[in-house]
Amino acid sequence: MQPLTRAVRAALAATVLTAQILAAGTFVAGPGAAVDHRRGPDPTDASVEAPLGPFDVASLVVPRAEAVGYGGGTVHYPTDTAEGRFGAVAVAPGYSATQASVAWLGPRLASQGFVVVTIDTLSTGDAPGRRGDQLRAALAQLDDLPVVADRVDTARRAVMGHSMGGGGSLEAAKDDPALRAVIPLAPFSADKTFPEVTSPTLVVGAQDDVVAPVRRHAERFYETLPADGDKAYLELRGATHSAPTVPSTTIARSSIAWLKVHVDGDDRYLRFLCPPPAVDEEVSEYRSSTC
Repeated sequence: MQPLTRAVRAALAATVLTAQILAAGTFVAGPGAAVDHRRGPDPTDASVEAPLGPFDVASLVVPRAEAVGYGGGTVHYPTDTAEGRFGAVAVAPGYSATQASVAWLGPRLASQGFVVVTIDTLSTGDAPGRRGDQLRAALAQLDDLPVVADRVDTARRAVMGHSMGGGGSLEAAKDDPALRAVIPLAPFSADKTFPEVTSPTLVVGAQDDVVAPVRRHAERFYETLPADGDKAYLELRGATHSAPTVPSTTIARSSIAWLKVHVDGDDRYLRFLCPPPAVDEEVSEYRSSTC
């Protein structure tokens, strides 16, 4: 199945009504939009900004010795399987960091209806390319883990990461175009161009980042993604490089919506992406190829 917004754009181009709606800055799901992977109740502003979503969550530690192709991790997953299987998200930390630096994303995203693995890398000094390989390895192992295997749908998978982990998420997408979504957070990479990445990508930059300045990293990465692809750039006002390592409502809100739309094909979350987030005290810039 195609990513939702590609189907959406095809449907929009086919009707005058939806073209008019687009002109008003609003998305409408077309007839090709997937609805069979919807999970959870109808979203509200409060629900996507809450510290925890509607699903109860449990966790499973994957010891380093039992991890295949990465340095171990923690899997957070919804305890209820009544609604079916859940999409998978792997999250990598940055240079010299461990999974603790991105740990907040595990329960935050899992409680919205995803199986989320936050990973340790084989070496804390691993370059983005190796981090990308390890993100993909962690996703692959989910199908073999007890408890998790019967509730995860690894055909619907996404990657995220902070700093070099963010660069790693882009590298993973270069190697695996079947990824449904990519979310690099304050990403760092020596490779400054990513025209090979065709998966829907939300790049999150930090305005006052001096480790990975946005003009040389986050913005540059966004600008080199394919012009006809599904992509967005969110810049956190006054934020530094470490901003994604602590709970952030702004990051969570946009990330949840991006994952819901592209991993689950859930058009209920389109309104949190288009019209785009307002430039305000939290957001210094927002760009999107789709609204």
